[in-house]
Amino acid sequence: MTRRTAPRTILLVLGELLVWWGALAVLWLVFITSVDTLERVVGGSAAAVGALLARAGRRAVTWR
Repeated sequence: MTRRTAPRTILLVLGELLVWWGALAVLWLVFITSVDTLERVVGGSAAAVGALLARAGRRAVTWR
C-alpha cells in the first residue's frame, strides 16, 4: 500500500524551501561585488543546494 502525501504538507515543504532559497540567494548577492548573469546562475544554484541541505538538516534535528 502506498502512502500519499497531503497537499498541505507539499505546500509547506515548498514554502520552506523557497524561504531558504530566497534568504541564501540574498546572502550570496550581499557577498559578491559584480552581478552578471553567470553570478546569478551560480548564486541561484548554490542557494538551491543550500536550501535542500538546510531542510534536510532541520528535519534531521526535529525528527519530522
